[in-house]
Amino acid sequence: MPVASDIEDSGTTGDAAGEGLPINEVFYSLQGEGTLAGVPSVFVRTAGCNLRCWFCDSYHTSWEPTGAWRDVDSIVEEVQSHERATHVVLTGGEPLIHEASVELVERLAAEGYHTTVETNGTIYRDAPIDLASISPKLASSTPTPNRDPKGDGEFEKQHEQDRIDVAALARMVDAYETQLKFVVTDETDLSEITELVERVRAATTATVADDDVLVMPEGMTRAQLDGTRSEVAELAMEYGFRYTPRLHVDLWDDAPGT
Repeated sequence: MPVASDIEDSGTTGDAAGEGLPINEVFYSLQGEGTLAGVPSVFVRTAGCNLRCWFCDSYHTSWEPTGAWRDVDSIVEEVQSHERATHVVLTGGEPLIHEASVELVERLAAEGYHTTVETNGTIYRDAPIDLASISPKLASSTPTPNRDPKGDGEFEKQHEQDRIDVAALARMVDAYETQLKFVVTDETDLSEITELVERVRAATTATVADDDVLVMPEGMTRAQLDGTRSEVAELAMEYGFRYTPRLHVDLWDDAPGT
């Protein structure tokens, strides 16, 4: 569960508000998405994000970031308390807005953990990341006034301006094992996904195979996924991309800490 809020502003400025990392929650669960779906993992969820997707499933890390600033030692100790886990998922919000995320990933690597970093792909950090799970944000994610959770549309311009950084994407693809994971709201997203994948391929020296491109249905509850998963699975087959479930939603619906 999220801890008591003492984060003043970790939305875009990184570590300015405190020492260490602003942590929303740490919990043990199964990886729900991507090529490692089903793997028992410790999730370290930071607070703060430089984007504002209207459908964000971690509202209290982006729109209203909550948590407590914690030093890296205490985070590593909590990870180690889950003795069966050898995988860690550093997620958010956007964990790479925080410089201290590099120190955390370095410590986890030294302790022998496999670390996946869930990122929107707009910020490159030099760190021993085992899997960069990059989820570029499509135009359908922009919080226009009619689909803004807060109802005021104040983040629309910033989000639309910052949501794609091909140079940062290319650096990640060249540096790390990566998966490009896209949230699909409907069929119209696929043309943008195809175009962006081609732009990334043109900007990198690494090979980006269709198997490295994952599409998953938008939805934070089982009921929402019931209306979208079949359509997205059909689109994955049509375009030759990989379908990824949202296993945690299928298993536990929208319960926190899963």
